[in-house]
Amino acid sequence: MNALFYIFDHNKWEKNLSNLNDLVLDLTEEFLTTIVNQPLKVIRDQIVEKDYLLCDYNRNGDSYRSPWTNNYTPPSNGNLPSDRLRQLEIEANQMFEQYHKMSFEGGVSSVYFWDLENGFAGVILIKNFYDGSSTSKGCRDSIHVVVVEEKQNGRSTHYKLTSTVMLWLQINETMSDMVNLAGKSIQLESDHQITDFSQHIINIGTIVEQMKNKIHQTLNSSYSEKKTYIK
Repeated sequence: MNALFYIFDHNKWEKNLSNLNDLVLDLTEEFLTTIVNQPLKVIRDQIVEKDYLLCDYNRNGDSYRSPWTNNYTPPSNGNLPSDRLRQLEIEANQMFEQYHKMSFEGGVSSVYFWDLENGFAGVILIKNFYDGSSTSKGCRDSIHVVVVEEKQNGRSTHYKLTSTVMLWLQINETMSDMVNLAGKSIQLESDHQITDFSQHIINIGTIVEQMKNKIHQTLNSSYSEKKTYIK
């Protein structure tokens, strides 16, 4: 399944992914954690007047779920997290919104969680914009997919994080000229003790922070080299 996406044109990822999802209704964990290198799009939640990011993790057909209101637009009967997980999702969105504002001075973030049999999974999306000049604009898409496996003792939890960062450069005013500068994916697994369900947010945030510095150091170097070459 994964090999198909290396054949497809990534600029047509929405159509390709939609067609595959119609054929493969029961997405596996492996599939969910590897299709993470498509450019993120931004939409506005008109109810709360806040932006959020679109991806396949909050999609049901042609509808997308807002992390702020938990509503699908257009209206849909798509899956929703359990009440306990939804509360964790709300807190995670608030935390990562503050995190990326302090770390990157703006941008858009969205966090989506879904229930699994022995825990839950989630995706943290962060989009940052770069405006270098009237002819050079770009963005950085960070996509962190985490699978949380709760052990039988209820205290020890296993976290598996797959992080991907993509850099895009728009060389003129049309989105058709958006150039993919670089991409980097890294996996990390770790075990943590928890005493409260809300502690998952702290643990996930810690792992994401560990990933960020390592990936961005590599991408910043690649971004500078390719940007100079394009000029």
